Amino acid sequence: MGKTMTDTAKPDSETDDAKVLEDIVQRARAAFDEKKLRFTSLREQVFSEIALIRGSIGAYEILERLADKGTRLAPISVYRSIDALMEAGVIHRLESKNSYFACRRHEHGKKGRPIFMSCEQCGGVVEVPAQGIFDQVAELARSVEFTPKVKFMEVSGVCKVCREKAQGEGGNSG
Repeated sequence: MGKTMTDTAKPDSETDDAKVLEDIVQRARAAFDEKKLRFTSLREQVFSEIALIRGSIGAYEILERLADKGTRLAPISVYRSIDALMEAGVIHRLESKNSYFACRRHEHGKKGRPIFMSCEQCGGVVEVPAQGIFDQVAELARSVEFTPKVKFMEVSGVCKVCREKAQGEGGNSG
């Protein structure tokens, strides 16, 4: 399993990480309340593992991380929690990687659907508002009498940090 942002965090940033996680969990709890769903302890544990990752994480990696913390579960328990978290809209699934990441934008209904930009090097995921692109896809589909079932779009590539890091390493070698 690859390094995650929390795996590489400095010890003095643990308090900041805890505060950020607490805020993200509170937003998730509010989303569950708004949809009249139960934010159980297990769902919170699964959500916290997902939210601690800068990028995306697979269900079995969540299972391993929880086991490392003393919580042993059957895979179906994690998958059921993931289903509830997706229904509440607090996590998303990267289809291409069969992995999940925490939603950092809770205004999807107001700003439209996002595109997920996934870095091939560090695994980071960013949500970018892109309702106009979805509107264009719908228009193109109508023009050929096609009914699309697009919920989200993924774009893979290299993020700014990784690109600058690679350029810096390349510039130092010659």
